[in-house]
Amino acid sequence: MHLHLLQHSPHQGPARLADWLTSMGHSHTVFHLDQGELPPRLADGDALIVLDGGHAGDAPAWERRERKLIDQALDGRKPLLGIGYGARLIAEALEAPVSRGTYAETGWHDVTLAPDSPFDLPETFEAFMWHREIFGLPEDALPLGGSEASPLQGFAWDGGRVVGLLCHLEATPGSVSAMLDHLSLPPGSATSPHAQTRQEMVANPRRFDRLAPLLDRVLTQWLRTATT
Repeated sequence: MHLHLLQHSPHQGPARLADWLTSMGHSHTVFHLDQGELPPRLADGDALIVLDGGHAGDAPAWERRERKLIDQALDGRKPLLGIGYGARLIAEALEAPVSRGTYAETGWHDVTLAPDSPFDLPETFEAFMWHREIFGLPEDALPLGGSEASPLQGFAWDGGRVVGLLCHLEATPGSVSAMLDHLSLPPGSATSPHAQTRQEMVANPRRFDRLAPLLDRVLTQWLRTATT
């Protein structure tokens, strides 16, 4: 399969996603929308991934074209995956509410699977967080589950063909260091009881290793919809 990835920031790239796709024999192209590259034609790929990288202030010029592409993907039959900001765009396109959460959530937090979750994941697992914005559950979607600060950490729609993830299963030590070095923390992080320090985020490399099999489960389950 050939996948298209939409990137919005030079410091929030595919991270472990790229390694996974290559290891599974899939090819991919990253479109750097923030650098002026146009979104791809949906027909030129087999699946679409919309990465994190939220913006502040006025909507950038490329967002209208990106939203149109997401609408086309939702109306089509190709797998669509969004992470962070990408998941929020998908939730909005499915007419779910998107808003600022009560607290910023950064670092490592436990996620508890919802009773009706369709995701092939442990009942409780630890994931990396980097957000303040949250979204509601789209109509006809099934929930992933939630953390203490964010009751909805993701959803699956249309039999799992469309997936939105608030948490970051693709995070690596390098990707987290890049965000910490170049990006501002999500608003409210300084006073949030759910925000960790840089030292806490990077202290234990094994945490990142434990994300790898979780990402593998989600991506394998998601891309399986392309052949069913």
